[in-house]
Amino acid sequence: MRAGAGDAEMGPPFLRRLLRSTAVFLDMIKIAHSVFALPFALAALLIATDGRPPMLLVLQVLLAVVLARTAAMSFNRWADAKIDALNPRTRGRAIPAGSLPRVAAGGAALAAAALFVLTAAWINPLAFALSPVALLVLLGYSTTKRFTRLSHLVLGLALGLSPVGAWVAACGRIDLLPCLLGAAVLFWTAGFDLIYACQDIRFDRSAGLRSIPERWGVRGALLLARIFHVVTVGLLAAVGLAGSMGWVHGAGVAIVAGLLVYEHSLVRPDDLSRVNQAFFTMNGLVSLVYLGCVFVEKLIV
Repeated sequence: MRAGAGDAEMGPPFLRRLLRSTAVFLDMIKIAHSVFALPFALAALLIATDGRPPMLLVLQVLLAVVLARTAAMSFNRWADAKIDALNPRTRGRAIPAGSLPRVAAGGAALAAAALFVLTAAWINPLAFALSPVALLVLLGYSTTKRFTRLSHLVLGLALGLSPVGAWVAACGRIDLLPCLLGAAVLFWTAGFDLIYACQDIRFDRSAGLRSIPERWGVRGALLLARIFHVVTVGLLAAVGLAGSMGWVHGAGVAIVAGLLVYEHSLVRPDDLSRVNQAFFTMNGLVSLVYLGCVFVEKLIV
């Protein structure tokens, strides 16, 4: 073998392939959508520590949230690969499009789940004890549309566990406040998932999948999403009362309410063309605004 041939093989072409595969994987698990749950976990951490979380604890919570989400999304893509291939909206995803083998998603899910449990054990005993329960919800969500129309609420529960988990990491116990915040995230997520799921009504009906839009139509789903988001605002206000929060938190809840009102103005039963803007842009702003207001409340005011 010519000297240096092995090095050439591992040179730029190999790095390009590695980077390309990594980019495909990150897009597959929608890493950018971490902006939904992660800010609420960090907000819970700030409230639990009165704005002074140790840097190690912040890193532990970040790692746990990222690993949990990676496990959930990888498992979802593995479990739904055949369904995604049939749905015109999702057939361009990495696995149906042949950009990534299905086994890679399954392997990533197993690895991330194992590392999540190890991270929970590193944090504290209660986090470790609850980690299998969290994984059951996170991974179990992917099967729910096959047998129940409550999948939107299960997805909400999966994201709603993040602030509760952050509180457990900081305090080693479960209290009322993180449960209120987790419930707010649950109804917020279920609401925007109802909006997003309206795109798949025809496919869900033809494939025998269950969802609230599939049963009650776009109009019914959008009405229920509004109700869920009213509940969300009420629960966020209750968090402020439970935590004796000040005017900045109250202003944050008001801004969140305004953002949700605008989100619902973007979609109508006869016009779903702006669903993606309502889903990603507005909900990303909701979580970041809430985190920002908690940050100001606890560290500045």
